[in-house]
Amino acid sequence: MTTPTPEEPRDERVPVTVLTGFLGSGKTTLLNRILTEQHGLRIAVIENEFGEVGVDDALVLDSEEEIFEMNNGCICCTVRGDLIRILGALMRRREKFDHILIETTGLADPAPVAQTFFMDDEIAAQLRLDAIVTLVDAAHVLQHLDEVKPEGVENEAVEQIAFADRIVLNKTDLVDESAIAEITDRIRAINSGVQIIPAQHAEIYLPQVLDVGAFDLERVLAEDPSFLTETEHQHDTTVTSVGIDLTGELDEERLNRWLGTLLRTKGVDIFRSKGILALAGAPHSVTELATEVGMEQSAVSHQLRLLRTLSLVTGRRDGRNRLYDGHAAQFLDQAVHHIEHLRLGIRGTP
Repeated sequence: MTTPTPEEPRDERVPVTVLTGFLGSGKTTLLNRILTEQHGLRIAVIENEFGEVGVDDALVLDSEEEIFEMNNGCICCTVRGDLIRILGALMRRREKFDHILIETTGLADPAPVAQTFFMDDEIAAQLRLDAIVTLVDAAHVLQHLDEVKPEGVENEAVEQIAFADRIVLNKTDLVDESAIAEITDRIRAINSGVQIIPAQHAEIYLPQVLDVGAFDLERVLAEDPSFLTETEHQHDTTVTSVGIDLTGELDEERLNRWLGTLLRTKGVDIFRSKGILALAGAPHSVTELATEVGMEQSAVSHQLRLLRTLSLVTGRRDGRNRLYDGHAAQFLDQAVHHIEHLRLGIRGTP
């Protein structure tokens, strides 16, 4: 954590960490670590997700932090205005948190996000960009760095490394020492002074990335004088997403067969997959139940407490999660059905 010298007045502005990295690099894993470890900070999270079906907020483990999801465009361009509005709304509740963390999409250029904290006077007066933390997937980063982009499109993986104040070199367990040395050389060639933190499963010492005071506008302007004035950039439209949103439960055996076929036939084209699955016969978390019945997690938690009080369902603890058997989903589904009938004025048992 940063400590001001006796001569320096303490910067009372709220620190902001921008968490970036290419698709599949482990950003959400690190975010979960930040939100679940005992560091004493209250953190507000802004998530920008690639794809039309947002799942990152559900993948973030049950926490008491404030989480805002932005999945209707890229935070570095089309929804930048939304980012400013969310930051403004957060500042009106300044007393409720100590730190803001922004998780970008895997295809975001971090430069326009960083510009936000210097080009808007109100934001600049209340928030300070603490650091851009970039996750790097050791197993795949070289192919991303070598990828030839269409004319006028910048390589996102290169930009994310170039603007990083800290790099978490993740998934080092998937490569050997010679590969790590080659990756480190490639990173140094793009960003010579950046601190590189090797990691497996995004497991790092959090004071290495939180409240480190690492972002230096003067250094950035020295290397890129147009940083605050250049706002145009293009995304690689050859990278797209496919979203699948289904109700009910999945047969695990059939799902695994389908995934196996998908990976055999299209594996080289898939950067990342993530989702919330309700497997038939498997215990369900509150997050999965909420997704399954289409209710807010807070409402599902309330209904489950009532059902537990009536001894109609039981739940067991698994870390921070409480897991329920399939009966809980049936009870909740019936409750939603019953509520809908009441709303429509239909009497009698549905």
